[in-house]
Amino acid sequence: MERLIILDTETTGISPNDDHRIVEIGCIELVNYRKGDQRQWYLNPDREIPREATKVHGITNEQVADSPRFADIAQDFLDFIKNDKLVIHNASFDMGFLNMELNRQNLPSIKSDRAIDTLSMARKKYPGSPASLDALCRRYKIDNSNRTFHGALLDSELLAEVYIELMGGNQFNLDFGLTTATTNSDTDKQNSEINKSRKQLEPLVFPKRTWPTNSEDEKSHQEFLQILSKKSGNSLWTT
Repeated sequence: MERLIILDTETTGISPNDDHRIVEIGCIELVNYRKGDQRQWYLNPDREIPREATKVHGITNEQVADSPRFADIAQDFLDFIKNDKLVIHNASFDMGFLNMELNRQNLPSIKSDRAIDTLSMARKKYPGSPASLDALCRRYKIDNSNRTFHGALLDSELLAEVYIELMGGNQFNLDFGLTTATTNSDTDKQNSEINKSRKQLEPLVFPKRTWPTNSEDEKSHQEFLQILSKKSGNSLWTT
């Protein structure tokens, strides 16, 4: 089972070296490329949030005045991310702030090799093209219309979908009946046996459907086709 953590932060500014702090952390687990549990923490940064920062993420001083400090949620955060890889867009930015906060609590830094930087991935895959999160959402037709402001949890939601697309797309949503306990070697063995048996079998002929559909079945089927079209940009069954 592969567990990844999609992660984003919102801050009071662009550099922890200028005494800027984290005001929001959003995390979503991705287990075998399927979204799982999530966490969101709003934090009191113990300093003023500049207007320029509020214009980006919409978080005001009043909104986080009664929120916990990073010290209050540090262990909860570490327990959630465990030792899993972290998928981050522009990883050096978020990692710098997270490690600054951890060091303030005399906690070990997160090693840089745990970060999977989707910004670097996108630039390698599409050299010369815009690689912001918004640009990648447009490229992959991911709906980001709710993104009036940046938000750590919202951006993590979008980044999870972008990461799946960068890794190959919708095929990760298809498990073909395999359980999460099935290993690569098990899959290779199954595929080998299937290929052997195919050589020995005559072409399959399936009987015609003999049971009727109802309006509810038809509606569900059409809704599913619309989802396929929205995710892939086109669906074989709707052309």
